[in-house]
Amino acid sequence: MQVETDEPEVIERVAALDVGKAEVVCCARVPGPGGQRMQEVRTISTMTAAVLALGDWLAGLGVTRVVMEATSDYWRAPFYLLEDRFQTWLVNAHDVKHLPGRPKTDRLDAGWLCKVAERQMLRPSFVPPPAIRELRDLTRYRVDLLAVRTAEKQRVEKLLEDALIKLSVVVSDLFGVSGRAMMAALIAGERDPTVLAELARGSMRSKTVRLNEALTGRFTEHHAFLLTQMLARVDAITADIATVQARIDAQMGELAPAVARLDAIPGIGPVAAQMILAEIGTDMTRFPTPAHLASWARFAPGVSESAGRPKGNAGTGKGNRYLARVVVGEAAVSAARTDTFLGERYRRIARRRGKKRAIVAVGRSILVIIWALLSDHEAQFIDLGPDYYASRTNPERKVRNHIRELRALGYSVTLNPAA
Repeated sequence: MQVETDEPEVIERVAALDVGKAEVVCCARVPGPGGQRMQEVRTISTMTAAVLALGDWLAGLGVTRVVMEATSDYWRAPFYLLEDRFQTWLVNAHDVKHLPGRPKTDRLDAGWLCKVAERQMLRPSFVPPPAIRELRDLTRYRVDLLAVRTAEKQRVEKLLEDALIKLSVVVSDLFGVSGRAMMAALIAGERDPTVLAELARGSMRSKTVRLNEALTGRFTEHHAFLLTQMLARVDAITADIATVQARIDAQMGELAPAVARLDAIPGIGPVAAQMILAEIGTDMTRFPTPAHLASWARFAPGVSESAGRPKGNAGTGKGNRYLARVVVGEAAVSAARTDTFLGERYRRIARRRGKKRAIVAVGRSILVIIWALLSDHEAQFIDLGPDYYASRTNPERKVRNHIRELRALGYSVTLNPAA
């Protein structure tokens, strides 16, 4: 029989912050005479000097834990200024708002959050240390730049469609060597489809006839002006991406060995490894088991059951979109195409459960491998091989299963060993 205590231990000296853009409402609760609890609420500015003064006041009260909700990006200033002095917790507003009896004014909200925090009814969110935060800012900015560049490239394609230039139908990469040469010639004033098609390079030379047809359109000076601006924008963003990537490489420092270990996982390259480390860090003590990491990243299906029957669609929920992008959008998809254990795992699950579930399952397996590699600095990735499942299949059990299925269909089975 499992014994649980219903009454949680009360945090004697605790404070809670209701954070806004211009003001912070702080409620502190400390022991009072006769076993009662004393509470004081203050409203201060979010400016640095005011928050530092708030820290001095809380330190004078002997506060040990400061709790605040994740409100937009406004939580950063008080969190960064107080994290070195107190046990600072950032809590998910989703976890707090569903608690019953919660009022909604700034002062009452701070008091309510403080009361909930002192009874340890909250759990902290993962906030990486400063070095990892800086790396995370860089990797996320790189992702955002890639999205902006992709949007600009799509505008280029739409502009060419408007000019009746169907180049993207023939050319797989509109911004490859051949595509850029043709667009540059269009901007320079060349309109002859035959001349433009001759600018093709490499394997594109075999598509001259189709290129001639695709480059027959109505490209005007208006299109040339817009295309010039768009290509300049694409090139500028590309240069910015290279600059940010160089900064990321320079800041990896002690994380370089971890990047090398993660790079050995199928589907993960150096850039993807950098992004993963920027999101989860290297300290796996924050995630006691691989299941904790998978749950935090929302790669663990939700459990909802009533009257012995599962409810809902067991979705994984919304997690870290940057981590999901690199683990599912890049690593898992790439690993699924390989002749490795992860590739075979994808194919086995895809046959039974579908491709989407198989990708999520492979993503979870990748997270488990990442946790193991980061938990033990001496660990190295060793692929189990695509024949891992087949080598562990019990032939006799497989034969019995087939016989049982055939008998269920009304057949009489006689086994004759092959010569």
